[in-house]
Formats: sequence, structure tokens, C-alpha cells
Amino acid sequence: PAPVILFFYGGSWQNGSKSLYRAFGQVFASQGIVTAIADYRLYPQVRYPAFVEDGAQALAWLRGHGASYGADPARLFLAGHSAGAYIAVMLAADPAWLRAAGAEPASVRGVIGIAGPYDFLPLQDKVLITIFGGAARRETQPLHHVDGPRPPMLLATGTQDSTVSPSNTTRLAARLRGFGNSVEEKHYPGLGHIGILLSLAPGFRSRATMYQDMLAFVRGR
Repeated sequence: PAPVILFFYGGSWQNGSKSLYRAFGQVFASQGIVTAIADYRLYPQVRYPAFVEDGAQALAWLRGHGASYGADPARLFLAGHSAGAYIAVMLAADPAWLRAAGAEPASVRGVIGIAGPYDFLPLQDKVLITIFGGAARRETQPLHHVDGPRPPMLLATGTQDSTVSPSNTTRLAARLRGFGNSVEEKHYPGLGHIGILLSLAPGFRSRATMYQDMLAFVRGR
């Protein structure tokens, strides 16, 4: 049985489709890792916390059905880019979401957050204020749910990211370490918000070591 990555795409909780990320799945499936790309409901159809609940349901489904695709349910990794990284990390930071979906939090072997917003209050954007039900709701921030042991995490960001500040990664990594958790923190020079994801594609991997870092993270657990 192979390890499995459940990936959530970004799009400010307003845009995106799993159909756009087939290449991401192929990149890791070619290395013997079962890869699932999850859709989740978006604004304006829903607001927080519906997209987190959808992520939990996706993991619960994969836990129950992944074996039929050759996946090892005991080696399940959450991953995401941008808003998707928020979902992946929130599911690990606050175990209540997975329990509510009937999934055991201990089934998460590790988490990979790519250019994720984890501590981004106060909100300034009017749409985001609507999505999260206010400008300064601490309970909407993954960082504030880390209060004890959590799964190992690989947190990656680009130093030139002007969409999601790399300080989100720095603060979350520090919080996790403060509770004795295993964290690999990667800041890739010269990469922006989209460039960091593009660095996974063949022909672009010379820009950063993120592809190798992700493979090593999964294979090492």
C-alpha cells in the first residue's frame, strides 16, 4: 500500500476546481504516492466553516475508500496551497473538525502547507470579512488552535510572496515548536505565491527544492 496525499487547492475560498489540478496529482502519483484532489464549497455558496467541514468529509471518505486505490489509510497526508493550506492545517490544528466527520485525527501522518494563511487578522477585505463572519474572529485562525501535540508539518513559502505574507509560515512554525511539535520550515528564495506551486512541475524544479522536500517528508514517515 502506498502513502496518500489529500490536496486542497487555493483560490481565496472563492475560486478553484479539482479539474485544474490533474498535473499536481500526476506529479506525485508518478512517484508512487496516491494523490487525491478535493473540491470544497466556495463563497458565495457558503461561508466559514463550511469549507473546513468539507475538507474533513473528504478525509473521512478517503480514509474509508482509499484502500481500493492502493492507498495505505495509515499513511495519510494533508496538503494544500494558499486557502487550501489553510484547510489542511486547520484540520490538523483543531481535531474537532475531523472527529465531527467521523475521522480519527490520529490518522493524519503529516501536513504540508504551501504559502498558507494561518494567522491573518485583522481582515481588511470586505469579502473576506463576510466569509469569516467578522474582521477579527480568533477562532477562524489555525494558529490559535495549536495548543498541544499535532502531526508533523512541512510549511513552505516563497520569500517574494506578496499575496500571503511568509510571516504566516514563520508564526505558525514557532507556535508548533513551542508545543514540542515537529516542523520543517522552508523559505524558498525568489518565489512568489504562484511560483512556489509551479516549482513542482517538470521543467521548473530548478527554481526550488520543494518537490524533493515534499517527497522526502512523505517518504520519511
